[in-house]
Amino acid sequence: MKTMLSTLLLLLFVPLAQPAPPAQHDSRIPNEYGADNFEETMFSQDYEDKHLDGKKIKEKVPRITPDENSLQLQRDEPVTTTPKKENDEMPTCLLCVCLSGSVYCEEVDIDTVPPLPKESAYLYARFNKIKKLTAKDFADIPNLRRLDFTGNLIEDIEDGTFSKLSLLEELSLAENQLLKLPVLPPKLILFNAKYNKIKSKGIKANTFKKLNKLSFLYLDHNALESVPPNLPESLRVIHLQFNNISSITDDTFCKANDTRYIRERIEEIRLEGNPIILGKHPNSFICLKRLPIGSYF
Repeated sequence: MKTMLSTLLLLLFVPLAQPAPPAQHDSRIPNEYGADNFEETMFSQDYEDKHLDGKKIKEKVPRITPDENSLQLQRDEPVTTTPKKENDEMPTCLLCVCLSGSVYCEEVDIDTVPPLPKESAYLYARFNKIKKLTAKDFADIPNLRRLDFTGNLIEDIEDGTFSKLSLLEELSLAENQLLKLPVLPPKLILFNAKYNKIKSKGIKANTFKKLNKLSFLYLDHNALESVPPNLPESLRVIHLQFNNISSITDDTFCKANDTRYIRERIEEIRLEGNPIILGKHPNSFICLKRLPIGSYF
């Protein structure tokens, strides 16, 4: 009876007994079967820690707001900019007036030829303080057709200054301080150098010889002792008044060995204000349709 009672009690208590939970092991402690899993777990953990730490650091970085002093320093720092090519010519066109290929630099007190736009065809630089003309002044301006330097202080013109100006038709150097003439461009139609200090020795023998288009020559109010030699057939007007011309020859305007020669194009020759007495040289004008203006007695 006791044995049966004990068995019944044992059967009643067995269902209520639960097995103890397995002991928890640290996942970072390797066992002899899980070495590979352990390394993978550790790598994942390290990456996760760094990633999380990075997030935390990023969130904690304070936002820096520049104060007024730092902004002022930034404003004061020089800024280097490359000027645009189209603005390279602006200073000249602000000082002067640029209009459709013409540059007007009159009475602006410049003492050198300003940089010109490459398309310039006409330059009016009258009544300034320019003392010298150089080859560099017009080296890159091949389309020039008219230059006017009236009323400056020009004393010297470099050799070759006008050599590249193959289209130049009008050149005025009036009212300057020139003692001699430069080499002139071949297509010149009008040349004006009145009111200078040019003497005959300042004009070379061939200065005008090859200027086959020259029609107007103004050399009055200088210090010439004689009429320039080899004047081209194309001339229509020659002004030589108020110089020191005291004599002329039969070949000055005509051809002594050709009595039939007539100088067709000459319309006006002025020689008044010179010491020469034109009446003493009758054979010097036989080829002309009109007698020169001057003193005959």
